[in-house]
Amino acid sequence: MGGQGSLARLAKAVSGLLETGGLRTLDGKVAVITGGGSGVGKAMAKLFAEGGAKVVVVDIVADRVNQVVAEIKSAGRKAEGLVLDLSGKSEPDRMVDSAAGSYGKIDILCNNAGIMDGVTPVAETSDELWERVLDTNLVAPFRASRRAIPIMLKHGGGVILNTASVAALHGGRAGAAYTVSKHGLIGLTRSIASSYGSKGIRCNAMVLGAVQTAIGLGGEPNALGLETLKKSFGTLPRIADPAEIAKLALFLVSDDSSYLNGSCVLVDGGWTVY
Repeated sequence: MGGQGSLARLAKAVSGLLETGGLRTLDGKVAVITGGGSGVGKAMAKLFAEGGAKVVVVDIVADRVNQVVAEIKSAGRKAEGLVLDLSGKSEPDRMVDSAAGSYGKIDILCNNAGIMDGVTPVAETSDELWERVLDTNLVAPFRASRRAIPIMLKHGGGVILNTASVAALHGGRAGAAYTVSKHGLIGLTRSIASSYGSKGIRCNAMVLGAVQTAIGLGGEPNALGLETLKKSFGTLPRIADPAEIAKLALFLVSDDSSYLNGSCVLVDGGWTVY
């Protein structure tokens, strides 16, 4: 009987492995993903849930949130959604508090939400555009991280993953506001990594090239900005599928990347090697 019981448990384990398509590397983890209603955020939310995480999907568009949460739950995984505009001063805190309140902790914070700026250069960037882009792309990740870090420390550590861009490395891949916001996000990544790495919190960034997402250019493109951007089109490789980015994200938030901290991983298909 003992042998049959062992075989049954083994068969059940193998069955679970086949269902998820791999090891459940995030079992028991709570992951908060901003911009989780589409593109890279949606792909991360679904893959993290398959990996065993309890996922909190955060997005400004309610229909997107509801759809992603429903898809995750229909697969037998755990998820909840929050509809928030993270450019609001209090919304990042509200997001973190809600997730921690629901699940008791936060293990993973993915600052993925972002907006473009119509490739608008400095002289034509309004205060409103500047503030809206910086508030969403940089200030919100700062506030969310600031709120989440004490919770992570209380529970022994965690991982923060920021979604940056090749605009963080170059001056002509977006407008002024977006470019500055992504340069700043790299700085935020390295600052968190240096301050909290020894305390069990790792922070890394994905530096993305062109990906099939709904972000667009952020409205009607500025003529000068578009002229500048087009100079890089000649070396632009194929556009990535969000699922390809999500696989890297899964690695970066899992224990498999335990020795990576403060890294800014370039994922652009070779766009910027030319």
